[in-house]
Amino acid sequence: MNGLARAGYWMLDYGYSARSELRGLATARDPSRRDSGAVGPGARPVVLLPGVYERWHFMLPLARQLEDLGHAVFFVPELGRNLLPIDESARLVAGLLAENDLRDVLLVAHSKGGLIGKYVMLRLDPEQRVDHLVAVNTPFSGSVWAERLKVPSIRIFDAADLTMTFLGARSPVNERITSVFGSYDQNVPAGSVLPGARNLRLAVGGHSRIIGSRAFAAVLAEQVARRG
Repeated sequence: MNGLARAGYWMLDYGYSARSELRGLATARDPSRRDSGAVGPGARPVVLLPGVYERWHFMLPLARQLEDLGHAVFFVPELGRNLLPIDESARLVAGLLAENDLRDVLLVAHSKGGLIGKYVMLRLDPEQRVDHLVAVNTPFSGSVWAERLKVPSIRIFDAADLTMTFLGARSPVNERITSVFGSYDQNVPAGSVLPGARNLRLAVGGHSRIIGSRAFAAVLAEQVARRG
């Protein structure tokens, strides 16, 4: 891919992120609301986890799709902009699962959210409340930006970090993970392939705008209907 094409994807991607921020300011939805209207056939609880610097409303397009399909959607607003260490964030997610006694859960996560979701499955889910994780553009192999940007919230994505090594390794839980990634990701140039997981590459460029794409909407509809 040439430099002009990459620059175009960057602009489209940051435009999508900016619109997400504006959408959050405009929405009247209460992120703490616990929907109880899971009435569709095969309905299940779905927990949405955004990436670093993203607030809960980044995942609103997915929430609307899932609710239209009859599923109960849960956010974790306590994550804020998702700047906490991965283990602390994972405890917040595990707390939500226990507090609401959620089972047969599908986690749908963007970027850092996928790392948080896998940490929950590995360390904080002895009852296997989580059935499956769909991780979108998650840096399972780390990100080069961890070396270039010397800020703690990004440094945690260093491929040599022990937590990153732990989460990127082959594990029995990988069989219950679907890693979805686009054709180009400026934030995770090393890719999001996870050994032993189901790895899906979509013809969508950019780190964030994949969330709002028709291609991912189709994948999500398929994933929420399957178990394991």
